[in-house]
Amino acid sequence: MELNILTEDQLAQLSQLISEAENIIITCHTNADGDAIGSSLGLAEYLRSVGKEPTVIVPDQFPDFLQWMPNTEKIVRYDKHKEKADMLFAIADLVFCLDYNVPSRVDQMQEALVNTKACRVLIDHHLGPDVPAVLTVSKPEACSTSELVFRIVWQLGGFEKLGKQFATPIYCGMMTDTGGFTFNSCDPAIYFIISQLLTKGINKDKIYRNVYHNYSENRLRLTGYVMFEKLVVDMERHASYYALTRQDLKRFHFVKGDAEGLVNMPLQIKGHKLSISLREDTEKNNLVWVSLRSVDQFPCNKMAEEFFNGGGHLNASGGRLSCSIEEAVDIARQAILKYENLLK
Repeated sequence: MELNILTEDQLAQLSQLISEAENIIITCHTNADGDAIGSSLGLAEYLRSVGKEPTVIVPDQFPDFLQWMPNTEKIVRYDKHKEKADMLFAIADLVFCLDYNVPSRVDQMQEALVNTKACRVLIDHHLGPDVPAVLTVSKPEACSTSELVFRIVWQLGGFEKLGKQFATPIYCGMMTDTGGFTFNSCDPAIYFIISQLLTKGINKDKIYRNVYHNYSENRLRLTGYVMFEKLVVDMERHASYYALTRQDLKRFHFVKGDAEGLVNMPLQIKGHKLSISLREDTEKNNLVWVSLRSVDQFPCNKMAEEFFNGGGHLNASGGRLSCSIEEAVDIARQAILKYENLLK
């Protein structure tokens, strides 16, 4: 099965960049998810296997249910260790940009990323890549950035000598970005890659449990509250939304990651096409985080761009609104009405 995604020139260029680099940074987007963390840790493990000592720098906190992955303790958080991270950007000669398509996705880390004198390499699967880079590997058709990292490592000839510490985060990244291989996962190559990762002795069932069965009692009660009290269903348009206020989050002792996956649940309703999650930021006023999920050909990404200052994939997108939660609800209603012809 053909896994190569780089041209011969790109392969040679990447090999040379890695070989000549002395100080390597791996970055991913703010509010890092399983794919962002998984691809970053996987690439870092490959680089260590060829004698490099990369540093993974993330903009801010990532969910507790990803903390179990190997080498997460080595990750540097920009929001907590800005001085150290800025120093690393200043001396870096190679920066990998994983799982984001524009510099603004790294939030407060953007200035350091843009101003670094290091060569940048972009590896991503979102539409519209716009990160200044000497090498751009942009494949929107891929299920995840972790898939792309696997393919690149495979093409570089590095997979054979790698073990669980590479295979585990890569599998986790692919799994989480496809909802447990339930969407955007029909390419046969994905399952060939999984078969190769399994040769490294990973326990895919345990990885699933570590991510999806690793919540607190508060998260479980929050789920019931959202589905029973907060969910607004528009049966005529096969769409729904829910809005979580700061008071709601405080009531259930919300921690980052507790809302993960909730937006997918309304899609279990027969005939449902669209689900929208609205969540007030726990600290900043007039900031609402938006997640959108859909099925079949409904374009979440277009709705996210038009109404929620965001974007993403056809069936999974996100954005943010600078307004009250009440205003955000009005915008969600407007979005559903605007797209009702595609929803009915």
